[in-house]
Amino acid sequence: MTKAQEIASDLREKIEAGRLKGGEALPSESKLMSEYGYSRETVRAGVRTLVEEGLVVTGQGQGKYVREDFPPVVWNWTTLESRSRHANAVEGQTAGDQWASAVAEEGGTPRQEVTVSIVQPPPHVRKCLELPDDGLAVARKRVRYVDNRPYALADSYFPQELVTGTPLMEPRDVSAPGGILASIGLIQAVYRDEISVRMPTRQESEQLALPAATPVAEHTRTGYDSDGKPLRCMVTILPGDRHKIRYEVSTD
Repeated sequence: MTKAQEIASDLREKIEAGRLKGGEALPSESKLMSEYGYSRETVRAGVRTLVEEGLVVTGQGQGKYVREDFPPVVWNWTTLESRSRHANAVEGQTAGDQWASAVAEEGGTPRQEVTVSIVQPPPHVRKCLELPDDGLAVARKRVRYVDNRPYALADSYFPQELVTGTPLMEPRDVSAPGGILASIGLIQAVYRDEISVRMPTRQESEQLALPAATPVAEHTRTGYDSDGKPLRCMVTILPGDRHKIRYEVSTD
């Protein structure tokens, strides 16, 4: 190993063993120079390796800190947004927004920041909603927090003509028994899910306060009525360090 790799390896071992804990500051460059007997540039190169790996993050000023662990939110996508879950909702437990309910069931405190606008949707959303080239969509964009820490982005798009004048145009949390779409006579009978894993965009990194080297899952769910007409396309960005996805699949 090079000298920088030696420093990175030793610090990595201390982090993985818990001798340096999440949120704890790394020793200063001067202390690391004294401990390892190497130059400042060599120490910086070793620490930079851990930053690139996502084990260390840069704090205010020049400080470096061990990356904190996020308690994972467990998503059971077998039942999430299911009609039976809505039908059996219990006020204060599973009623209302199903994401918020899932977080609350695990003991977390959910919160969302909501904005609403009329937009020309991204090309993949336009395709999912089967909109013409000049078609517009209502976009409900949410930053989702757990215990006041940003956990996910969820952007829902609806064909404009379907939801104009409904509660979905209100820039706040809205819910209804059976779901908002169902409450206005638009029943989602089938969901189609697409999942990709990628590195985040700069905007996503900033909105979610992502440390370096944090991949995200992009989950696109399109809801269709019984005739196969698309009613909604929701694109959710899930950082890989704070989410666990669970499915139950029948073998029939």
